[in-house]
Amino acid sequence: MRPVVLCFSGLDPSGGAGLQADIEAIGQAGAHAAIACTAITIQSSQQVFGFEACAASLVKDQAVAVLEDLPVRTIKSGMLGTTDNIAMLTELFAKQTIDADTPFVLDPVLVANSGGSLGDEQTLVTAFRKLLPYATLITPNTHELRALSGEQDLHVAAKKLCSQGTHAVLVKTSHDFDSGDIEQYLYINGEMVHQSILPRLKGEFHGSGCSLASFIAGRLAVGDALIDAVKAADNWITQTLRAADVPHPDDDAAQLIPNRFVSYSQIQ
Repeated sequence: MRPVVLCFSGLDPSGGAGLQADIEAIGQAGAHAAIACTAITIQSSQQVFGFEACAASLVKDQAVAVLEDLPVRTIKSGMLGTTDNIAMLTELFAKQTIDADTPFVLDPVLVANSGGSLGDEQTLVTAFRKLLPYATLITPNTHELRALSGEQDLHVAAKKLCSQGTHAVLVKTSHDFDSGDIEQYLYINGEMVHQSILPRLKGEFHGSGCSLASFIAGRLAVGDALIDAVKAADNWITQTLRAADVPHPDDDAAQLIPNRFVSYSQIQ
């Protein structure tokens, strides 16, 4: 069968982000998405109202069932929601329940893009710092990168995380709204190995970060090198945002939903 990406992510009822974004993006990358659901959220395409995290034991049992059944080639995590869930995933790597050679894309979600809190931030940051060394790539937004590193300069922040054991960091300026085009920088082992400039499209997008990280994970699963997976994801995410759905056409401030059913073969 297609190579499998095992995702640890939450349910977004609007379908814009979370596990639905993972499934669609990974499918478009050419892989199969399996999901260990970490939380049930209450949210629309515009706002998070609350969430209830799944117990760490339940999430672990979901993951182990998949690992024992399917050819998992890559791990991807998004919203983990609690320190217990972060610690559980850390333990799966530490005890080699997940093979140490399995690529792992970590999207360290601290706050929902639509404004809702997903837990006490400093507590989550402390827990994430123990998981970071197991990641092949982390894809934080600018707020998350600064929170994880304690640095304001994004380049200094990426280098610092690499010096502390993180293999690679994708720096994204999409959340810096004062800047022009979106700049992205890929740091591997503390060295910048790739940079790209993406057009800053009008509006805000619900689930763009989930989609980008998951597409990268999907391309890693099918055998791309990390830099090639990032380049492919840059092309693909731009197309999904250009074709985004507009749930509230009369509200210029409303978030759009990426159209992830843009064929990868059409944009190579």
